Amino acid sequence: MVAKAPNRWVIAGTVMTGTIMAALDGSIVNVALPEMSGTFGATIEEITWVVTGYMLSNVIAMPLIAWLSGRFGRKRMYVVSVVSFTAASMCCGLARTLPMMVLFRVLQGAGGGVLITVSQAILREAFPRHEQGTAMGVYGMGVVLAPAFGPTLGGWLTDRYAWPWIFYINVPIGVLSLLLVQRFIADPPYLVRERGRADGFGIALLALGLGALQLMLEEGQRNDWFDSSFIVTLAVASGLGLVLFTWRELTTDAPAVDLRILRSASFSSATALGGVLGMGRGVQPDLRGALDRRARHDREGEDDGGGRPIQRRAPGVR
Repeated sequence: MVAKAPNRWVIAGTVMTGTIMAALDGSIVNVALPEMSGTFGATIEEITWVVTGYMLSNVIAMPLIAWLSGRFGRKRMYVVSVVSFTAASMCCGLARTLPMMVLFRVLQGAGGGVLITVSQAILREAFPRHEQGTAMGVYGMGVVLAPAFGPTLGGWLTDRYAWPWIFYINVPIGVLSLLLVQRFIADPPYLVRERGRADGFGIALLALGLGALQLMLEEGQRNDWFDSSFIVTLAVASGLGLVLFTWRELTTDAPAVDLRILRSASFSSATALGGVLGMGRGVQPDLRGALDRRARHDREGEDDGGGRPIQRRAPGVR
């Protein structure tokens, strides 16, 4: 007797659980950074590596999903990612030194990158063509709303309990996601397991190019952009790494990332549009933060150079 396929909306709910969990962790830690800085005895510049480490591994992992899924199986990759993300979340809450926290955040980001990317492929296969737009709309709503609610949820957990709870909250969700994936998700029959040597050189160039680019964007504002030799070095490393990566993937027979699919006009235009929307989503919080700082500056006066505001007095007041 042939087993009945699970309802496609059950599959959607299953993968959205992991997607929302991963997307939420990109922003939930932001409001807890001051408390974490006090726990670790770290400066503001040092504690930002908690965010930077997550983003670096997240960005590097995403382009490798197709190769990893073909080599190890999509469901297996998804299960390993849920387990690693959940375990890393628990370890982040237990960490009491900054290096250990950054290490666990890197592991968490790598797992999150797989969850967000593979969910799209699973949704597309679960729904017929005429319903794929609706499915992608639900997926997009989760990806957009989760980071928006992240700071609010993180602030409430930090004030009500303590900052480790912004990570502990992932544990029951991760366990639920793992049980649902084991029950309702399966590899498609056409997914062929690939064998052969991995494109290690291409993966290394990808990590160099995207890692340097992400680090440059994260640290640029704090280091006066190209007035800093560190930022210039990152820019050169990023450009060189991405150029060599593109050359490598277009010339090798078994690329880690098949860039030839960008020859499709519809795919390349959708990728470009997604990049623009992603940048807009990232710029909005930065713009809001800049406006908040400007308003606070106008209320409190100028800085005396040591981080202390110079209070303005009304004319005639001594």
